[in-house]
Amino acid sequence: MPSRWDTPSVDGETMRCYVSVPDGAGPFPAVVVIQHAGGVDEFVRGRCDRLAEARFVAVAPDLYHRDDPNSGDDPLTRMGRLRDPSIVSDVNAAIEHTKALPEAHADRMGITGYCMGGRVTYLMAAKNPDLKAAVVCWGGNIMVPWGEGPAPFELSKDIGCPVLGLFGEEDPNPSPADVAKLDAELTKLGKAHEFHSYAGAGHAFMNEGRPSYRQEATDDAWKKCVAWFDAYLRV
Repeated sequence: MPSRWDTPSVDGETMRCYVSVPDGAGPFPAVVVIQHAGGVDEFVRGRCDRLAEARFVAVAPDLYHRDDPNSGDDPLTRMGRLRDPSIVSDVNAAIEHTKALPEAHADRMGITGYCMGGRVTYLMAAKNPDLKAAVVCWGGNIMVPWGEGPAPFELSKDIGCPVLGLFGEEDPNPSPADVAKLDAELTKLGKAHEFHSYAGAGHAFMNEGRPSYRQEATDDAWKKCVAWFDAYLRV
């Protein structure tokens, strides 16, 4: 299962993208994977590799590419500098790059993300009509705009693909009340979606090596994630 770093450009700058490709002859459906606060780190790259094992091309753009790599700032400080207009530009560039890959089916694109990446996944499901499926993993701050413009929640009416949500019942952000609000809004709007919340699990319950890791919840959530993409990207 080969992996590499590609360097597409966006707004005149280079943006690194981690790319993991299934073994064998393609093309394959593709999933853009959005980082958490820690960036495109071992956890995010590992999820990309797992998607490649499941026969999807996985591409994770580095949304911190505008940052000074030598700043030494902690992940939450770096995340706090992100703004929605730049995020949308970056993810759209990653989507266009993925569509041009010979290994990928340009018309079978999905998106997923973790923590802030879950928020970005919800945002992009409303912003990019090329996306055929979305999986939001414990996406917090969906009701909050980052910079100018509406919050992702306010764009719910524009969501154009089925959304799977995977959450922990003990997570403060998004809280169970937040998840219920999202569920109610998508239901009211008639948007295809399916939400699952795991008892005894909190934020980052898939992140092996952290105290938050919950193997049973992770195993079930990952099966649901892959099944979601299988259902909507392999048609």
